[in-house]
Amino acid sequence: MGIKERKERHKEDLKQLILDTAKSLFTRYGYEATSIRKIAAEIEFSPTTIYLYYKDKSDIIYALHQEGFKLLSDRFVTLSNVEHPFERLKAMGRTYIQFALENSDFYELMFIMREPLDFLDTHCGEMDGDGWPEGDATFNSLIMTIMQCQEYGYFKGHETKTFALLVWSTVHGLCSLTVHGHLEHIVKNRQFFDSGISAMEASFNSFLQMLESMK
Repeated sequence: MGIKERKERHKEDLKQLILDTAKSLFTRYGYEATSIRKIAAEIEFSPTTIYLYYKDKSDIIYALHQEGFKLLSDRFVTLSNVEHPFERLKAMGRTYIQFALENSDFYELMFIMREPLDFLDTHCGEMDGDGWPEGDATFNSLIMTIMQCQEYGYFKGHETKTFALLVWSTVHGLCSLTVHGHLEHIVKNRQFFDSGISAMEASFNSFLQMLESMK
């Protein structure tokens, strides 16, 4: 590896270190309580070094937002070979849940924290021509799957985009409640479900049964 390649590798490694450290601090202490100086101290670099790569804190959280959506989108892409749209819809739900549980820090940044949306509203509006490609691609794959389900006779009488929003918000609610411990707390010692099955799994299976009955 030549000098140029080593410098480029060092640059990319440092950018990733900044992002990983910021993600940890954002989710541990919150966005407002995390400063560029605190991120720099954590990685033992000067704040000036961070400003070489990111202009401010909002730039960092948006970069994390993009990274998280790319990870989720990549998982959805692998489901494109599931031919039957309703089976694909179920697989998308399970994939979304698995992503949330395995990447709770990313999930917090992508779907719970307000600050990335503030950045999007300010810098990525439709007037800029850029929009929100990462989030749009993910949600559009759900809309397309819902539309194909309707072609198979599911969800008759429901507007496609609105129903897609309902499906996403329901699964998101289960994920959010689970990631923060509320779902298990509610059902603990109340014998809602058979032993050996989590509240998340039981609730999601019930939701799928409801969707399957809508044909």
